[in-house]
Amino acid sequence: MANNSPSENHSLNRRQVAQALDIPPEMAARNGIPSRMKASDVAELDANPPAWLAQSRANSTGKRPIWVELRCHVCDFHELARPKKWWPAFSFVACDFHGDGELPAPAPGWRRSRFDGVGSRFRGFTDTRDPE
Repeated sequence: MANNSPSENHSLNRRQVAQALDIPPEMAARNGIPSRMKASDVAELDANPPAWLAQSRANSTGKRPIWVELRCHVCDFHELARPKKWWPAFSFVACDFHGDGELPAPAPGWRRSRFDGVGSRFRGFTDTRDPE
């Protein structure tokens, strides 16, 4: 199970269940995961996966994650999000209301690119070496 550690009686929504089981929310809905589940029931599913979940795990190549943690470099706000194919490997992620100047400057000889619309409220930044 992902590093969510809800109490036994805590209720999780379908998205949180999908995160805990490391599956897409669409797969959770398609396979009958209800809109809310007790954490103890999710832990049971994780420990004793039904055939569809076991098959999904067996088919996973691990090349592309189902969920990624986005964590603001400035204020440490974080969320789990589904990575998009267009996302590069970000050097930094920051909430969209922080100024670019709140991040460390790129190293000499490096160039910074900015990507808007990352997760629910972030911008992603990549630092790449200038061509010589």
